[in-house]
Amino acid sequence: MNIASKSIRYLNQIHLNPKFPQNPKHPFNIKSILPSNFSSTSYRKRLNRRNLAASKPTLNEPQFHKAISHLLPRFTPQDLYNLITQQQDPLICLHLFNYASNQPRFTHDTTTFHITIKKLGAAKMYPEMDRIVESVLSVSDQSFGSEVLYNSIIYFYTEGRMLSKAVSVYKHMRSLKQMECRPSIRTYNLLFAAFLSRRSNSYINHVYMGTMRMLFKNMVDDGVEPDVFALNSMIKGYVLSLHVNDALRVYHQMGVVYDCRPNSFTFDYLIHGLCAQGRTCNAMKICGEMKEKGFVPSGKSYNSVVCAFALEGEVDRAVGWLWEMVENGRLVDDITCWTVVDECCKRDRCGDALGLIEELQEKRVVDRRGYKKLRHELKVNYGELCDRNGMKNGSRNRIE
Repeated sequence: MNIASKSIRYLNQIHLNPKFPQNPKHPFNIKSILPSNFSSTSYRKRLNRRNLAASKPTLNEPQFHKAISHLLPRFTPQDLYNLITQQQDPLICLHLFNYASNQPRFTHDTTTFHITIKKLGAAKMYPEMDRIVESVLSVSDQSFGSEVLYNSIIYFYTEGRMLSKAVSVYKHMRSLKQMECRPSIRTYNLLFAAFLSRRSNSYINHVYMGTMRMLFKNMVDDGVEPDVFALNSMIKGYVLSLHVNDALRVYHQMGVVYDCRPNSFTFDYLIHGLCAQGRTCNAMKICGEMKEKGFVPSGKSYNSVVCAFALEGEVDRAVGWLWEMVENGRLVDDITCWTVVDECCKRDRCGDALGLIEELQEKRVVDRRGYKKLRHELKVNYGELCDRNGMKNGSRNRIE
């Protein structure tokens, strides 16, 4: 009997008391008499654990024994590597690895560890992968391992959002004496990307920025030359954590201190960060340098510039940048359109706002749904103001 049927059977056994006291001020609520474990966190956790245990894959015994039959009596790590590479089932790969570990006179090398970790990591079997990684890190031989192996471990740890374990592997790499195992620029870029991914909270980015500073300092101290991705990661991290001046400092060091030039992402991060702080003059300077180098701002940069000018009251400049954005084929989002329209109306320019809405639809910047939404918002917020400013009943721009 599965869990769902058990729950239904248990609910059917619950009998309500028809003489349950009623209070007109406190209406009857069935939740008050149901068992508390149905709404408790502990019950949901138990249910999730049971479902997870039921969904775990089971080993295909015939396929596993068939794979073992391909191994010679005294197989080598290369034989095991080739066999694991051919397997599609990660659980069989894990059992082949464990089977080899129990064989006398057999020792795993870097290749067998690497292929097993890749198979388990790609299948998101992180607990099983973690046990293999512990075996790698426990090897006392300082020359064991490779940069590719450790980078793969870091990559899968970051994919599983186990950032502390990824940093532990990085520290282990730095402690090794063999240069082939020490962190490279790819190692640092993997960590930078992990700390910047899926984070929109400025406080969280501020906390992570301390770790990124430490990583960047270690990279420079170890003689690893940063590339444009690493520098852009630092700029993006500073912008997200609201340290725009530090981002500008890194930007001005590109091509001077560091041997790489800024690209379009560099300028886009800076423009967005400066506009978010209302520093439109600095943003225009960066935007001018961007255009001189032949780059075109992204849609996010254009939207940031348009909104920044509109919020500062420079509606005409905002509209000018909006049409430049359209000419360059960038997508105007709904928030940008409404920000410009809203600021026009706040300055008693409802006619210009209505004309802009009509022009946006004519040039197909907004679709029919977006057009109706803008008209509706304008009617709700500024309908009376627009009517007082001389809108005639038969006018095309009349809010209907």
